[in-house]
Amino acid sequence: MSVEITHPDKVLFPGEGITKADLAGYYERVGEWMLPHVGGRPVSMQRFPSGIDARGFFHKDAPEYFPPWLKRVKVPKADGTVTHAVITNADGLVYLAGQNVITPHVWLSRADRVWQPDRLVIDLDPPPGTDFAAVRRAALASGELLRELGFTPFAQVTGSKGIHVWAPLRRRAGFEELREFTRSAARVLASRHPDELTTEFRKEKREDRILVDVLRNRYAQTAVPPYAVRPRPGAPVATPIDWDELGDAKLRPDRWTVRNVLRRLAAKGDPWAEIHSYARGISRARGRLETLLR
Repeated sequence: MSVEITHPDKVLFPGEGITKADLAGYYERVGEWMLPHVGGRPVSMQRFPSGIDARGFFHKDAPEYFPPWLKRVKVPKADGTVTHAVITNADGLVYLAGQNVITPHVWLSRADRVWQPDRLVIDLDPPPGTDFAAVRRAALASGELLRELGFTPFAQVTGSKGIHVWAPLRRRAGFEELREFTRSAARVLASRHPDELTTEFRKEKREDRILVDVLRNRYAQTAVPPYAVRPRPGAPVATPIDWDELGDAKLRPDRWTVRNVLRRLAAKGDPWAEIHSYARGISRARGRLETLLR
C-alpha cells in the first residue's frame, strides 16, 4: 500500500474486529472494479472517527490538509461554493479510508460537467420488517418500466435495506429535466403497484409499502456507489448484481461484505463492467413516459 495509514489498528467495526488498515486494504484491492463507477465524481465522505458504534457524520468540503495529489472540484451551492474531493485512482480510495471514511457517496454526474448527470437511480426503500421478496419484485417492476422507456436497468443491493435500480444516461439533459422525469416515472411505477409501492415520504402514510425514492436524481445529491462499504454490523458492501439474480430467493441486501465480495468479483467479474455502453438520453423516453401518464 503506497498511502500511509495513521493509527492502522483503530477498530472501525467492533463486532468483526475490522480495523482502519483492513478497510484501506479492502479499498485498495477492490479499486480496479470500483474506480469505473466512482472515478471523476464529486464525493461526499461519510466518516466514523470512533468506529460505527459511535456517531458518524457527512463531510463534503475537502480539508486543506488533504494531499495535493487528491483531485478536488469546486462546485456551486445555494450560498456559495463547496470543494469536493474527486477520486481518480485506488490511492484516493485508500487515503479516504485512512481518514475514517467508511462510505464515499458519489454524485450522479462527473466533475467535468457537474450539471449533466450520466446515471439515474431509483432507490427502493422498504419499511422495517418487509419481506425482501417484495423488494426484489419492486426492483423487477422498476426495470420493466425503465425498459419500456428505452433504458437498460442495472440492479445493486445496497448493503443496507433495499435495492437501487440504475440506468446509464447520455450526458445531454440537466438535473432539472432528470428530476422531473424520475418523479413522473415514480408516479407511474407506484400507480401500477399501489398495494406494494408508494411515493409518499411521510412514514405514517406509506402503510407498510416500499418507498420509490427518486430524490437522489437532483443536483448535488449522492448515492452509494458499487463496492462501497456500509457502516453497519458485518461490514456489508453495496454490490451490483446480474439482473437475473433478482429472482434468487436467497438474495439479501447485505449478502456481500468486505470478507467475501472480492471472491465474488474474482469468480464473476463486475456485472456493471459495460454499463457505460448502454447509456441513453431521456428525450425520447420523456415522450414515452408522457403517454403512460395520460
